[in-house]
Amino acid sequence: MGADDPSQHEDQVGEGCLVDQLVGQYAADIADLGWLVDPAHGKTTLESIYRYNYKRSLMRHDNVQRTFVLNDEAALVVGDYAKAKRPDVPFPYYAEVFTGLEYTAASNMIFAGMVTEGVECVANIRARYDGERRNPWDEAECGSHYARAMAAWTVVLALSGFHYHGADRRVVARPRLPLAGFTCFWSSGTGWGTFAFGQAAPTFRLRVVEGTLSLARLELAGKSGTGAQSIRLGDGRVAGRVEVEADGRIVTLDQPLTLQPGADLVIA
Repeated sequence: MGADDPSQHEDQVGEGCLVDQLVGQYAADIADLGWLVDPAHGKTTLESIYRYNYKRSLMRHDNVQRTFVLNDEAALVVGDYAKAKRPDVPFPYYAEVFTGLEYTAASNMIFAGMVTEGVECVANIRARYDGERRNPWDEAECGSHYARAMAAWTVVLALSGFHYHGADRRVVARPRLPLAGFTCFWSSGTGWGTFAFGQAAPTFRLRVVEGTLSLARLELAGKSGTGAQSIRLGDGRVAGRVEVEADGRIVTLDQPLTLQPGADLVIA
């Protein structure tokens, strides 16, 4: 897309606030690489997306392109100009709504600590695709069953705080939700299962349901108590040490383990 006059850039964002402007950070969050930009700037960007792109009602929203959201529904629009000047010919999709980009922004928010805002944006999507208003198995964008909506799975990673680093044989389990009674699905390249924090924190349980999981170190949410820590695999003890840090616990095993289905690893 271009323009007859090169000095007038048509079909561009201009000074607009784009919903997926932190898509690179989104990829970094999934890979547990940390911030790619100044965290303060990243947080300000996400706050701006929540402030400007988030429409709690589409009743007064003008969109001359495809209509994936309408009437009293809430959504994050692709682009918003707020007080900025909108180009005479802006990029054509700025007023539309794509669930794939909503999930991306919501996950960015959750990873950055804006859990309430991120979950609110996800709840709005699910309310629109509730089986009554729309098909819950088809979040259409450019077409039906559009692949970008698979970004919804990132919300599981963001809320659960689970990462597996295969080269280091390292599990990170630091949920961004209350720990007591928290249970969640995990998956890696070699297996899948569940992990859980007990009602009386800081008990932690890691279970393999299918496949295997090679493990040498765990980074867990929740501080240890003052009593001794035990590490068990099934009915047997595992040698290792537990260190307390400001944001949780580090569990280092004396010898790496390969967890198999049927024997839970428990730190209690």
